[in-house]
Amino acid sequence: MCKDCGCSMTHSHEHTLHSNPQLNDKKTLAVIHKILDKNDLEAQHNRNHFAAHQVSAFNLMSSPGSGKTSLLECLHEYLDARYAVIEGDLETSRDADRLIAKGINAYQIQTGSACHLDAFMVHGALHHLNLDDVDICFVENVGNLVCPASYDVGTHKNIVLLSVPEGDDKIEKYPVMFRRADLVVITKSDLLPHFDFSIDEAKAQLSKLNPHVELLVVSVKNPQSMKTLASWFEQHKEY
Repeated sequence: MCKDCGCSMTHSHEHTLHSNPQLNDKKTLAVIHKILDKNDLEAQHNRNHFAAHQVSAFNLMSSPGSGKTSLLECLHEYLDARYAVIEGDLETSRDADRLIAKGINAYQIQTGSACHLDAFMVHGALHHLNLDDVDICFVENVGNLVCPASYDVGTHKNIVLLSVPEGDDKIEKYPVMFRRADLVVITKSDLLPHFDFSIDEAKAQLSKLNPHVELLVVSVKNPQSMKTLASWFEQHKEY
């Protein structure tokens, strides 16, 4: 849990007081609201920045190991649009290095102890990318199914990844993340025969939490599924 995000807060600034006694303190709540309000203003600034360059932005969120970086590594084989990636991790530049090795324009943010990216971090990263050369900017958020859901980073769509090995129960266990999703991507679907993961159960849980969310089942080893995902991004570009 990071120091400043009040991890049980949602984007609408609602809170579950009984889950975190520290949030009963009015001063703590005031600080959290101030942080989130400032973040929302910066997020809109980021959207204006993307609009000025005619760039569509997608926020990729998931737990660690769901396959976000692997998906972005492979996507350039199927996506006609040019894209750049802002990478978020606590330490190291390994994910950005992997993408750069594939010829993908990427910039790494090292958050230190912060368990999510915020709009200010993303804004700083934007000044290290030439957005005139891209159509899409992906923000690969820190691996975490809780805190990133509370922070608008200035993107246009939220994508949540859930890998088959994690289990289909994660949707109900982490509802805030999945309620905010515009698209849920079930990754590593080639492992379905080896895990007790039900696509139908995942759909049922999502329909309760977020009836309008779209669901795609993807494996980087399945070209057709990657083409379908690439097509989704093309169809949901803002510009």
